[in-house]
Amino acid sequence: MDELDSEIIRLLQTDARQSNRELARGLGIAPSTCLERVRALTRRGVIRGYHADIDPAALNRGVQALVSVQVRPLSRTVIDTFKESANALPEVLSVFVLAGGDDFLLHVAVQDLDHLHAFLLDRLSKRREIAGFRTSVIFQQEHTIAPSRLPDPSPSGEPRTSTN
Repeated sequence: MDELDSEIIRLLQTDARQSNRELARGLGIAPSTCLERVRALTRRGVIRGYHADIDPAALNRGVQALVSVQVRPLSRTVIDTFKESANALPEVLSVFVLAGGDDFLLHVAVQDLDHLHAFLLDRLSKRREIAGFRTSVIFQQEHTIAPSRLPDPSPSGEPRTSTN
């Protein structure tokens, strides 16, 4: 990925609704060049889709939480089965498979604290493979809309630093 590809990604992350002509104008390149670059980034799987950023409260999901889950026995079958079942729950926004003390992190969003409590009791605690879970309620969330590409590591494994 070169600097032009990185700039295309940055601009699309900032506003994915802009037309190809607007994008090309912002980059100072021909629309045909821009379109081919965007198509190539899509074919290579760099661009995976375009999404609207929706306020969860507008979808009656005013309470969000992170639920750390430990499952037993640890096996590929148990991990794959739990991952698929958790992903299918309407309250779950994201499922992360982890290394360390916890096996999963679930990002959930529900109507209120009563619904969060019901989710934990009715959906999670009844599952036989769950050895334990901890819940952290999210008060505020911030995220980077347009992360930039980090430098490639040097051959020694250390991050490359500028010599300027």
